[in-house]
Amino acid sequence: MAVPKKRTGKAKQATRRANWKGEVPQTTVCPNCKETVLTHTVCSNCGYYKNDFASLKNKKVEAKVEEVKEEKPKKTRAKKAKAEEVSEAEEKTEE
Repeated sequence: MAVPKKRTGKAKQATRRANWKGEVPQTTVCPNCKETVLTHTVCSNCGYYKNDFASLKNKKVEAKVEEVKEEKPKKTRAKKAKAEEVSEAEEKTEE
């Protein structure tokens, strides 16, 4: 394995590390909700990106998705509901 012959001096090490600079992240203002957002990212407040909703964080979009979900119930739930109705009907006929 390669081993350095001499130790690197403090000045040489410091000049090499002089180019390691921290940068302040670039931010913009969301055109929809006017909140500060990192550039080229979806707004964490409303889900808006490039003049369109990219995330379901928007309440209007969530409401539309919930409406679609309510229209199509899962088959397993429908079967359970039918089974409960049948059992209730049987109980009423027994009484």
